[in-house]
Amino acid sequence: MEREADWQVDGVEQGRDDREEFTRWARARQQHLLRVALLMTDDVSRAEDLVQEALTQVAVRWRRLRDSSPDAYARTVVYHGNISWWRRRRGEVLTADVVDRPSTGEPVERRLLVRRALATLTPRQRAVVVLRYFEDLTERDAAAVLGVSVGTVKSQTHLALRRLREAAPELAELLQEDSR
Repeated sequence: MEREADWQVDGVEQGRDDREEFTRWARARQQHLLRVALLMTDDVSRAEDLVQEALTQVAVRWRRLRDSSPDAYARTVVYHGNISWWRRRRGEVLTADVVDRPSTGEPVERRLLVRRALATLTPRQRAVVVLRYFEDLTERDAAAVLGVSVGTVKSQTHLALRRLREAAPELAELLQEDSR
């Protein structure tokens, strides 16, 4: 029996079940994606925009992504969107509004210190750190999201951790390199 199409994305009709399934996935993953985007950007507005774009792109491709990895695709959209934004604005002097949202019990001073230290990284280094240590992705999975080789992930991780140690020596216990 054919399902009644009630949802249209870019001219492609989607069934009610597809819409409900996507909506459940989006509601479950939206806050996590926002946290990832915020860690990558340190800018609430840009993070929200990136997540909205990622959710839109996943919705457009839901039939293909639902059985594979919509999370990985969404992370890739967030990363590439952030890099594109950064490239367009390279050279401009930017200041981000610091909005500190409640966290999971982490002391405010430590969160601010981590945010300041992350701000010293290049966008790629920052993305590698977020994907490897916040998202807990393997080097191979992080490389797939970033569209680079595993060797690039390894070298960028090494450089980023060194830079973080220099920027915030008081966070040394958090920056112990492991064998991920």
